[in-house]
Amino acid sequence: MNAHTFEHLLRTQLPIAWIAGVRFKSYDGETFKTCVEHDFLNQNPFGSMFWAVEGMAAEFAGGMMLADKIQKSKSNIAYIVIHSESTFSKKAVGTIIFECKDGKKIDAEIDQAIHSKEGRSFTLKSIGKDSANDIVAEFDFTWSIKVRK
Repeated sequence: MNAHTFEHLLRTQLPIAWIAGVRFKSYDGETFKTCVEHDFLNQNPFGSMFWAVEGMAAEFAGGMMLADKIQKSKSNIAYIVIHSESTFSKKAVGTIIFECKDGKKIDAEIDQAIHSKEGRSFTLKSIGKDSANDIVAEFDFTWSIKVRK
């Protein structure tokens, strides 16, 4: 997964995220980062970023890493978010970077699903920080994966 692939996916399959300003920041196989800048198109009436825009950027940080690792496994694995929770601790203004550091967890869960042939569910955490490196939001997304027959 790289910036070009991410951009193409957003523009062709998830244009609302592209319009809202969600962008690829970096990915090293273990940590995936997205970013989004507060602006007119993604603001709420309270002078900060709309929570759902933060949620899109946060979900992509873990979800795109999961999708990339599933593709690289060469297994036919279905995946979907089955639960989410979020906590907001500071107004989201400026550029917010969401980071998911759960690459090793994803590798282990995919391996277990492939070898056990049973569905798995697990939670990926995405933390959003502002330019002062203060946490503005934390999202926990519970994913379900299952090897298709």
